[in-house]
Amino acid sequence: MPQRTSFSKRTLDASPPLVVIVDDDASTLEALECLLVSVGLEVQAFASAQACLDGADRVRAGCIVLDVRLPGKNGLELHEELKRAGLRAPVVFISGYGDVRMTVRAMKAGAVEFLSKPFHEQELLDAIQVGIEQDRVQRERQDAVAAVQARFATLTPREREIMSLVVLGLRNKAIATEFGLSEVTVKAHRRQVMSKMSAPSLADLVRMGDLLCDASS
Repeated sequence: MPQRTSFSKRTLDASPPLVVIVDDDASTLEALECLLVSVGLEVQAFASAQACLDGADRVRAGCIVLDVRLPGKNGLELHEELKRAGLRAPVVFISGYGDVRMTVRAMKAGAVEFLSKPFHEQELLDAIQVGIEQDRVQRERQDAVAAVQARFATLTPREREIMSLVVLGLRNKAIATEFGLSEVTVKAHRRQVMSKMSAPSLADLVRMGDLLCDASS
């Protein structure tokens, strides 16, 4: 018998990853909840789209398991509404009535996997592991962006202008000409930018600039 995937606790809050499950079949919902708890996951289980919208932990959820066929809103519609409501955790779709068109729509919506019932337990656990890892990477990137944005907010308007040209690769002389400043003044502003942004090197500052650009786009 293959060994089940186990899930370690999150580094930041020392709590197990949270998985949200939505399935209107009571027996399936109970079985999935027991399976995920058995491998060390925390679970929130809901029998309808509305119950999920009302009760899901939008901050902690690391992966969502959605049945496509639900009363009222279907799983695909629920996924879109959850994203609009701020719950952007990766999604694994499950269905006993999957077809090619439905699968394509789910994958285009950003699903990690689309599993047709009946599926092997390990298939689901593997898909959830991928989703949780995607969520971890996404959260780390969000934290990095927030930290850079906070440091960028401490720059003066002139320092922000200087930084925008430094990350483009302009030398001090060219920047001085652009703003009608002396090179000594530009060097002083540049030192301040590097210090306030906690950038050990120009390459680090460029990476921070890229993060800021990506976040604003």
